[in-house]
Amino acid sequence: MSFFNHLKVDYTAGNQKDWTGRKTVLENQYWYQNITVSNIENENFDAEINIGLIGYSCDEGVRRNQGRIGARKGPASVRNKLGKIPIHFNNKNIVDFGDIICFDDHLEDCQKALSKSISKLISNKVLPIAIGGGHDIAYANFSGIKDALKDSTKNNIGIINFDAHFDLRTVETLPNSGTPFNQILSEYKEASYFAIGIQQQSNTKELFEIADKNNVSYVSNLECETFTESLKNKLTSFIKKADYLYITIDLDGFSSAFATGVSAPSPLGFSPNFVYKTLEFLFESKKVVSCDIAELNPDFDIDNNTAGLAAKLVDFIVLNA
Repeated sequence: MSFFNHLKVDYTAGNQKDWTGRKTVLENQYWYQNITVSNIENENFDAEINIGLIGYSCDEGVRRNQGRIGARKGPASVRNKLGKIPIHFNNKNIVDFGDIICFDDHLEDCQKALSKSISKLISNKVLPIAIGGGHDIAYANFSGIKDALKDSTKNNIGIINFDAHFDLRTVETLPNSGTPFNQILSEYKEASYFAIGIQQQSNTKELFEIADKNNVSYVSNLECETFTESLKNKLTSFIKKADYLYITIDLDGFSSAFATGVSAPSPLGFSPNFVYKTLEFLFESKKVVSCDIAELNPDFDIDNNTAGLAAKLVDFIVLNA
């Protein structure tokens, strides 16, 4: 019986041909030489796997949210850039588990399929790094975390979202890329939410009211020029209350100087250096249980710079995990 039985979703296992880079006679110089591939349906985890990559090839949530579609191409674009990056980590077995692909408009089934995959990875002590796809990936990732921890007495999950948007819209008709954190907070009372990089001009007054009503912690993009002592103190307080951390990075939170290839670009976002410094601090907690990168849209990328940024974020996460 298929792992994705009864779900209207497509799946392609990891493929070594997706990983290419500079030819060299030396071993373990680049990502493409170090990565292995597998099928999430058949993987029995006989060998220790430290990190699992899985693509969420879906932009149905973005379409429903009236955004610029194209994010379904994100995972392939990231692999193309990631394979060429030199490696500076040791003794980490990283496996590419391929892509979960949205079939027609069946967003909810695609989310369920990713959720099952995330749960399986965490249950086998593997850190998932999911690559989207729209930010509806967050609801799927969180659902997988929740399922993996359902028998744990420690189930306080803190969400750290690097983003220009709260993504706290209420579900009026169908869920979309703007509703994931409203869905999470409505369904799971043990969750807490900290948004980093919120832009006033990208969120309505209603969204700020929803954030306040749900005790959402946030800092504006104006507070994200550098990793300040003030932000460190706020995050320290947030982390102390959480048993686990889930980190999600929406690429539209970056300034469009660094990330043009997104659904909603803005010149007012944060820098890669700021995110690196913040990620480094978050991983020092040893509480990170899952990560994802969302909203890469190759159709609007320039010179694949945004894909390169996403790939380097994956590499930085692996270095610090």
